[in-house]
Amino acid sequence: MLKLFRLVRPFRALLTVVLALAFAQSLANLYLPRLMADIVDHGIVPGDTLRILEIGALMLLVAVLGTGCAIGASFFSSRVATGFGRTLRERLFERVARLSVHQFDQVGTASLITRTTNDTTQVQQVLIMLLGMAVTAPMMAIGGVVLSLSQDAQLARVLVAIIPVLSIVLFLIMRGAVPLFQQMQIKIDRLNLVLDEGLTGVRVIRAFDRGAHESRRFDEANVDVTATAIAVNRLVALLMPSLFLTMNLTSVSIIWLGAGRIDAGEMQVGAMLASLQYAIQILFAVFMVTAVFVMVPRAAASAARINEVLDVVPDVNDPVTPAAGEVTTGLVQFDNVTFQYSGAEEPALSGVSFTARPGETVAIIGGTGSGKSTLVGLIPRFYDVNAGRVIIDGVDVRNRRLEDLRAAIGYVPQKAVLFSGTIAANIRVGHDAATDEEVRRAAGVAQAAEFVDALPGGYESAVSQGGTNLSGGQKQRLAIARALVRGARIFVFDDSFSALDFATDARLRAALRSGTAGATVFIVSQRIGTVRDADRIVVLDDGRVAGIGTHAELIRDCAVYREIADSQASLGDVA
Repeated sequence: MLKLFRLVRPFRALLTVVLALAFAQSLANLYLPRLMADIVDHGIVPGDTLRILEIGALMLLVAVLGTGCAIGASFFSSRVATGFGRTLRERLFERVARLSVHQFDQVGTASLITRTTNDTTQVQQVLIMLLGMAVTAPMMAIGGVVLSLSQDAQLARVLVAIIPVLSIVLFLIMRGAVPLFQQMQIKIDRLNLVLDEGLTGVRVIRAFDRGAHESRRFDEANVDVTATAIAVNRLVALLMPSLFLTMNLTSVSIIWLGAGRIDAGEMQVGAMLASLQYAIQILFAVFMVTAVFVMVPRAAASAARINEVLDVVPDVNDPVTPAAGEVTTGLVQFDNVTFQYSGAEEPALSGVSFTARPGETVAIIGGTGSGKSTLVGLIPRFYDVNAGRVIIDGVDVRNRRLEDLRAAIGYVPQKAVLFSGTIAANIRVGHDAATDEEVRRAAGVAQAAEFVDALPGGYESAVSQGGTNLSGGQKQRLAIARALVRGARIFVFDDSFSALDFATDARLRAALRSGTAGATVFIVSQRIGTVRDADRIVVLDDGRVAGIGTHAELIRDCAVYREIADSQASLGDVA
């Protein structure tokens, strides 16, 4: 957790103000009981009215100053803590955005959401408490003991007896609460996971009538979190009664012993009342420290989870000395490429070599799990090869800045992802400065213009989160338009025609010829009809190249391609 608190450094000036105000507040709180003792002792002596008024005015001034310092310390500590939380969330988001695809998947979306929101909030809350009590609690405890001894050493023995008892009670409560706090974050992760699956997969759940099952899953996760929270809160709820019980017993003891000493003429009434106030301040200081320590374990667990993400070193980074120049032609070469996912037993790709030239359409086809998406994912460096090279315009992609590399690529993933906003805004994700004409042209090539123009708002029509108000084919066409508006030198269509009917697919592929003229185009597909007109087709089988050529050449020479063709239509019809 201390590692995360380094992010507070930019707020050093505010921190100094907070500590100074907390110090002043503590001095005011410690000075008030002494003034109260004076006013009580002077009130007993007749004729001291003026002195009483003077002390009363001083007490009022000290109380106002102490209150002002407390308000100021609270305000500035909140500013520091919220600034810290903002910075921490920014660091988390920036780190997650830099992770490679498989690193992102290793942590999981639900867990990343919890770490960015709930875990960050836990650490932020503890920081607020620490800033409010880091100076106040120790000063009140130490100063209270010293001043209590200065008032009457005999009464101070009550504190010596009662504080160990209170400390033992608080230790027992904390010992039970700490493990439960550590379990809470894991169970919140599970709750978020079930909730995320239930919301994103709502159509599948309804289609298979699994609503009741998902409700039970959510109830189980929810009840689990609730039970743990109740158990924690039951233990923490004992803190306040324990404090007040201790405080009341201490007050009774001080008054009982003090009354005897006053009756014997060994101390003044004011000294007894001051000792009573100091005792209450000391116990409150102990309680505040305990409250912080109760929160620290949960915050420490949250901090550890945050550090797990911040400590992940992205395995796809900009080179130390990037190659000069941008991608100009789009010549792509795969040179004996081998890639294996972390933890996998076998490579996803082995010894893949071929060249895709500008103006060519290269199709990638193969069975499920043959490595098609993995292959095209190496072009924008979603992950790096284990052996061999992916070369663009004569430069290894690992020697190019990621920004420059990806600026030259128009990528359409398997799953069409849209963002909340308008249709035009979603298309402009590919190119922020695209004009209305460029947006319309890209939509026209992607065969999206017809359905967009039919909408009441046209290109300003709203798109809901994830594009749930659009069909699968409409989302795919908008995703294709988003890539086309980029005007890239390389286009990658990763099975992005699967939701289109055959007629729309054919019109789209015909339009792409003009829409991507001069660029290098990669098309990943399962359909023979989609890839048959490509300039070259690369056939993958278990991560290896089984054949390269045109449709006619592969029908004649490649058994794997013929098998795929046979599974979709009779060989004569396809040929």
